[in-house]
Parts: sequence; structure tokens; C-alpha cells
Amino acid sequence: MKIGIAGMGAAGLPVAQALDQGGVPGCTLAGFSARNAERALELNGHLSTAVPHYELAEIADHCDLVIEALPPTLFNDLAIPVLQAGKTLVVLSASQLLGRQDLIDLASETGAKIVIPSGAILGLDAIKGVAVGTINSVVIETRKPVAGLIKAPYVAQMDIDLTTLTEPYLILEGSVSEVAQVFPANVNVAVAVSFAGHGPDKTRMEVWADPSLERNKHTVRVTSDSSDFTMSIQNRPSSDNPATGKITALSVIALLRQKTAVLQVGT
Repeated sequence: MKIGIAGMGAAGLPVAQALDQGGVPGCTLAGFSARNAERALELNGHLSTAVPHYELAEIADHCDLVIEALPPTLFNDLAIPVLQAGKTLVVLSASQLLGRQDLIDLASETGAKIVIPSGAILGLDAIKGVAVGTINSVVIETRKPVAGLIKAPYVAQMDIDLTTLTEPYLILEGSVSEVAQVFPANVNVAVAVSFAGHGPDKTRMEVWADPSLERNKHTVRVTSDSSDFTMSIQNRPSSDNPATGKITALSVIALLRQKTAVLQVGT
């Protein structure tokens, strides 16, 4: 399977290195996209073998599966050509799929696939399982250190002073769809949870500033006709970008390995 990576930052580069080192049996790194030729040359210095650099609009022509690890503003520049080519698009910017039935329809027409890896969240298998029955409620609670929220546009717009916090403070709550409108940079995890189960309009989200935390913490609470469960995860940041969890790249590697594995675990 020929793999392309669009965006070689804290999430994309570790996946590229795993492919380069033969860490994903049955898959090869066929190409990547970077912001310019100079950056591409620099990135190839991290790989044992030079890999072609392609523009976003052309990478799908050379790959079977393309991993999206881009700034949100570039999402369409990649997603549409990949789906038009009938290829598989692995999406890390899950928030960019909200309200994009047009992309799902396009994939259906061309035979393409859109895949959201687990990324920084846990328990998507369990949520997909209970969704086969009846889900009563799903709530995702995201707690972040004050430093991770103090410059958020919504916090400034609402004139919320987080500098003197001594206990957790609820900044915002609502459906995932509602929170995404004012907090787009903080909903990728919640969107993945909502797509797995109750949908973005029914899945509830809470965003907290917590002065006791040093890392982001996500807690998901689910009630259903088959089981009730609560899951919590606190991710360690990647060494290259504290805004990206180390587990994000690892989850993509795990997804690629499962695609070619003889023994597959989980849904």
C-alpha cells in the first residue's frame, strides 16, 4: 500500500519515519507534501531514503492512502482531490468534517474512503458498539491547563480572566456542533467521539480551564441500553509541538498496521 502524508509536523513526521524504517509491514512511504521545496529537502534529511515531494492537489495521483495532518485552512485543498481520485483519506483535523455532507457524498460517488483515527481520544470502539443499540447520552469533558486556553479567541471575546483561577472553571458547554462554532481549535477529539456514536448535535461537550493540570485531559461519559461507561485520558505532548499529543502519530501508525495485519483487534 502506497502511503502519502500531507503535513510533516509533529503528527506527520513520526508516521513518515515509521514507514521509512519498515515499521508498518505492507506499506511504503510514496510521497509527502510540505509547505515548500526547502522544507521538503529538510524533511528528507530525517529519512533514510529521499521521498518525492508533491503539491496537495497531486499527491493522491501517487498514493493509495493519504494522511491529512494539515492546518485547517488547507484541508479542502487536499481532501477534495483525494476523494475525487477515489483514494482513502485519513483525517486528523476531524473538525473540518462537521457539516461536510458534500465530502461524504463525493466519497460515495468515487469509491473513496474517509477514515478518522483514534488520535488523542480513547474508547471509540466501545462507543461504536453501543451505537448499534440505543445511546441515551454522551458527554465529553475537556479540561486544559490555563496556559492552553488563555489566548483562545473565545476567552478574549467573552473577556474571561483566567489568570487568577484557583479552581476549575467551566468556559463553555453545549453540543459539539455549538462548541465547534466558537472553539474550532479544541473540538477534533469531540468530533471523533460524536461521529462514532450520538452525532455532533446530540453529543454534549464541556470545556474547562483547570489550574491544577499540566496536560490536556479528556473524559467521556456514556449511557446506553447495553452499557454505561466513563473513560479518561491525559496525553503527553509531542517533543516537537506541545499542542499535539504524542499518541496522535502513534494511533495513525497503529491504524496503518491494522490495515495489513492478519490478526485484527477491535472494530
